[in-house]
Amino acid sequence: MDDSPPDTSPRKEHMLAEVRDDFGLIRVWEVDDYRFLEFGEAIEQSCTFTADPAWLEYDYTRAMLIGALCHPAPETALFMGLGAGTLTQACLKFLPLDDVECIELRPDVPRLAMEYMGLADDPRLYIRVGDARELLPSAEPADLIFVDLYTDQGPGPAHLAWAFFEACQQRLNPDGWLVINQWGDDAGKPLGAALLRGLYHRHYWELPVKEGNVILLVPASLDQHLDLQGLAARAEALAPRLGYRLDALIGAIRSAT
Repeated sequence: MDDSPPDTSPRKEHMLAEVRDDFGLIRVWEVDDYRFLEFGEAIEQSCTFTADPAWLEYDYTRAMLIGALCHPAPETALFMGLGAGTLTQACLKFLPLDDVECIELRPDVPRLAMEYMGLADDPRLYIRVGDARELLPSAEPADLIFVDLYTDQGPGPAHLAWAFFEACQQRLNPDGWLVINQWGDDAGKPLGAALLRGLYHRHYWELPVKEGNVILLVPASLDQHLDLQGLAARAEALAPRLGYRLDALIGAIRSAT
């Protein structure tokens, strides 16, 4: 038994990069075994475990991976918002994807993600720089579409845009899933709940997480339903490779409220 006192020494922080672009400040910090991508003044956007860049540290990213597992065998994916690329890397590593497109607003983000955050130069991954609202119409239809468009001020304008969310669903292949990382309010409801209920006819599922976000799981059509049993089985089979379990998060999934 180890009777030595716990290590209470302060964590060592080291800034690896600082860039200022048309949208503000971007910094990369290293703290022990982790690296953080920050927008603005200490607004953390992403966290990478340097030993395994596909490791998902936060519940909201694990919940978005659960959204990906709603599809039994996805071949194509579209990510809107790259950040450090941890979710993108996890999907490339653990899902049978052949073609992945990512749209990122800020040109320096993909460069920093590759240089400092462990984003691999995977031949299946194609990154385009620009506004997701403008580039979405030219994106290829996909089995999975992820929306995670945040700035240092909070959710981007697209997170409350009816036309954008409608276009996202329409860009899905049959049996596809739209996975949205939405802010949650004090009552635990997603930002723009009334808009979402009207647009998607209450036919979607919500997954609240401890960071305060609510992940939305939206099917391509009203005829499509969430197979919770199949989802749980896919998560169970993947758990040994992931290094963590997803049971508790799956148990928190609820119908749209």
